[in-house]
Amino acid sequence: MKVARVIVDVPSRDADRPFDYAIPDHLADWIETGSRVAVPFGGRLLQGIVVACPAGAEIDPSRLKPVEDVLDPVPPLSPELVELGEWMSRRWLCPLSVALQAMLPSALKGKTEKYIAPAPDAAWTEEDRRAYPGLIAALQRQAPLKLSSLARQFPGAADAVKRWLKQGKLTERQKVEDRLSVKKVLTVIPPGEDKLREALASIPLRAVKQREAIAYLLAHPEPIGQQKLAEAVGTTASTIKALADKGYVALEAVAANRDPYADRAFEPSAPMRLTEAQAAAFAPIARAVDEGRGGVFLLHGVTGSGKTEIYLQAIQRALAQGKEAIVLVPEIALTPQMVERFKSRFGDWVAVLHSRLSNGERYDEWRKIREGRARVAVGARSAIFAPFGRIGLIVIDEEHESSYKQEESPKYHARDVAAERARRHGAAVVLGSATPSMEMYAAAKYPETRPETDVRPVYIGLPERVADRPMPKVTIVDMREELRLGNRAMFSNLLKEKLADRLQKGEQTVLLLNRRGYSTFVMCRSCGYTAQCPHCDIALTYHRGSRNLRCHYCGYAEREPEACPSCGSAHIRFFGTGTQKVEEALALAFPGIRVIRMDVDTTSEKGAHEKWLTAFRERRADVLLGTQMVAKGLDFPYVTLVGVLAADSALRLPDFRAPERTFQLLTQVAGRAGRHELPGEVIIQTYEPEHLSIASAQHHDYAAFAREELRHRRLMAYPPYGRLIAITLAHEQVPLLLSLGEMFASRLRARAEAAGAARAGSGEYPRFEVLGPVASPIPRLKDRYRFQCMVKYRGEDVDAHAWTAQTLLELTGAAKKHGVQVSVDVDPQMML
Repeated sequence: MKVARVIVDVPSRDADRPFDYAIPDHLADWIETGSRVAVPFGGRLLQGIVVACPAGAEIDPSRLKPVEDVLDPVPPLSPELVELGEWMSRRWLCPLSVALQAMLPSALKGKTEKYIAPAPDAAWTEEDRRAYPGLIAALQRQAPLKLSSLARQFPGAADAVKRWLKQGKLTERQKVEDRLSVKKVLTVIPPGEDKLREALASIPLRAVKQREAIAYLLAHPEPIGQQKLAEAVGTTASTIKALADKGYVALEAVAANRDPYADRAFEPSAPMRLTEAQAAAFAPIARAVDEGRGGVFLLHGVTGSGKTEIYLQAIQRALAQGKEAIVLVPEIALTPQMVERFKSRFGDWVAVLHSRLSNGERYDEWRKIREGRARVAVGARSAIFAPFGRIGLIVIDEEHESSYKQEESPKYHARDVAAERARRHGAAVVLGSATPSMEMYAAAKYPETRPETDVRPVYIGLPERVADRPMPKVTIVDMREELRLGNRAMFSNLLKEKLADRLQKGEQTVLLLNRRGYSTFVMCRSCGYTAQCPHCDIALTYHRGSRNLRCHYCGYAEREPEACPSCGSAHIRFFGTGTQKVEEALALAFPGIRVIRMDVDTTSEKGAHEKWLTAFRERRADVLLGTQMVAKGLDFPYVTLVGVLAADSALRLPDFRAPERTFQLLTQVAGRAGRHELPGEVIIQTYEPEHLSIASAQHHDYAAFAREELRHRRLMAYPPYGRLIAITLAHEQVPLLLSLGEMFASRLRARAEAAGAARAGSGEYPRFEVLGPVASPIPRLKDRYRFQCMVKYRGEDVDAHAWTAQTLLELTGAAKKHGVQVSVDVDPQMML
C-alpha cells in the first residue's frame, strides 16, 4: 500500500505541515503529486493536496488513516506548481495550504464531486474497445459517472481516462453543492442527410423558417446550438423546438465550454515591421527565448513606444519552439482592447483569466490551458499560476502596478513568482512599463548601489514613440492662482477652454479624478460633526445617485442626513469632489455634453467595462471620466486632451511610495493623449505645482524623478535600499493588541541582539530595526482595532526573514488563544 503526504486545507500555522495517509489499492493509479483528495481530519472529511508520494515511507501504511477519495481524474497541480507553493510559503511566511489554494480556480475550492461523461462526438478506437470494454460500456450506460465510483469499479483505468480527457473523448463535470457547474447548451443534433431531405419534403411550403432551418442543417450537418441556429436563419427558438417536436431533429442539452469570447469575431493580425528602436529592444529578448537560457529584462518604454508589439513577437518566438507564454496585465488594464490584440494574433491558442469572468468561465479557460488547447494565458495576477508545462516566456505589462501584489494571504508579488517560475523553466521574463517601479529601475540601472531585490533585470530602453509621434504637451495649472482670480469651480479656466475647443472639433477627452462618489466627506458647519463609519475609522463618502453615505472599506451605508445627528442643525454640507460631482458639473458647464463615467460604482456589473469602452471607441461620448481605471491600457485615436483634477490628492498619504504612485499615475494618464495622428495635450490641475512628482510628469522626465526619489530612499533606508516586513494585529480590545505587539517586538529584538545585528550598521544603513507596535494608519476596520509592527532591515546583512518566521510561530499560539488576527506582509506595497 502506497503513502500520500497531504497538506490539508486548514489554514492555521499549527496544522501547516503534511500528514501521511495510506492510499487504498483502488486509488493507487489515480493519486499522484498535485492530486486533490478527501481525507479524514479531526473528525471531519476535508480537502487536501498531495505534496509527495514517498516510495519508502517510514511509517507502516497499515497504521495510517486511508485517503477517502480522489477529487479529480487529472491532478490540478503539477509537481512544479507544488514545489512553487512550498517556495511561496517560505518566501511570504504563509501556510503552505494557503499558497497551494491560491493556484486553484475558484470552481475547485470547497466541497466538490467530479463526474466523467463521454463527449458528444467521442469516437472509440478498436484498441480502446479491446482494452477497456467494460469501462466504455459503463461510461455509455451510466454517464455521467461519479469519479469515485469509476475509480472503484475500474482501478486500473486511470491512465486511459486521463488520456481520453486530454484527447477530448471524455468531458469532466463538477458538482458543487448539488449543482452541476458545467454549462449546458440546447443543441440541435441533425439526423443525417437522408432524414433531413425527407423532412424538407414533408414540411409545408408556408412553414418558411422551418424549411430554412432544415436547409441550413443540410449545408452545415454538424451539431449546432439551438440559439445559434435560430440566429443563423433569422427565427426564434420556438421554430427549432417545433422541428424537434415533429421528430425532424433531436434537441439535447450538451455540455459546452463557457468561452467568454465565443460570440466575438477577431480580425487576424500579422506581425508589424519593427522600428529600429523596437528591433534593438527585441533582439536580446529573442535570443533569450531562442536559447532557453532564461533571464529577466526591464523594457522601459514611454507610452506609445510599441512595447505590445515586442511582446507579441516574443510570444510568437516561444510558440514556434513548442513552448507556452504567460502575459500578465493589471486587472484594470485588462480591457477588451488588450484581449483583442492577443486574440487577433494567436486566435484560439489564447486563454483569458480575470475576475470579471464567472467562476465557470474561468474554470473552463483554466481547463483549456491544462488540456493543451491553449498555449498563451493572458490575465491578471493569478494567471501566473497557469498550468503550463513548457513555459518559454512570461510578460508582465505595467510591471510597476501595485495590483500585482496580493493583499490577502498569500501576500505574494506576481513579479517575484514569475521570476522564480521562469528560473525553473529556463524561460525569459519581460517587465514592461513607461514608469518602472523604483525597485526594478534601481536593480537594472544602478546595480552598483546594491538595491535590495530578488529580481535582477537587464535594462532595455525605448525612449521615443513610434512613427515619430511627439509626446503630448503638458501644462500645469496652479489652482491657488485660480482661487486668487476668483475661480472656485473644479475646472480651471484653461481646462474649460480646452474642453470647449475639443467639443467644437469633435475630438475626445479623458478626465481623471481618483475619487469616486459625489463628496468625499459630510460635515456640520455649526458644530464640526463629520459623518464617520461606525465600524471603521474613516469618513463616509456621499453618493448622490443612491442618496447614501457609504464606507468604501466595509460597505456600511446610511441615508443622507437632513440635519446634523449631533446638534440638530440644518447646516449640514457636502465637501470634497468625487467623480459623480464632476459628471454633474460637466453637464452644467457644457449643456448636451456626452459623458461616460467609469469607476467602481458604474463598472460593477459583468461586461460594464467593455460596454462603456466600446461606446467611447465608437465616439458615442465626448468625455471619458473616471478613476485610475481610465489611466491605463486605453488607446483611442480621437483622444487629444487629458485633464487631471486634483493631481496631488494622494501625495500626503502616510506611505513612502505616495510620490512614486502619483508620478506613475500622471504619466500613464498623460500617455492616453495623442497616440495617433492627432496631437495631444494634457492639463494637470494641482495645488503643489513645484512637487517633484508633478514637475517631472510635466516634462515626461522619469530619469530625473527616479534619481531624486532613489536618493531620498537611500537616506531613509526604504526599498529598494532596505527591506520591510509588516505585521498587523487586529482585535476588538486595544490593551490585548498592545500586549501581544510588545511581546512580538521584544522577542524579535532579542533575537537580533543575540546575533549582534540590532540597530547596528556600517555607514548610512541601519542593519535591523523593529518599529512599533503603533496604531495602523487606519486604526480600526470592520469593528477591529489594528496595531502594526514594522521590521526594517538589509536583507544581505541579517537573517531577519528567519527571525520573523520563528517569532511569528511563537506569537500565533497566543494570538489564536485570544482570537487576535495576525497578518504578515513581506515586502508590503501598501502601508495603510
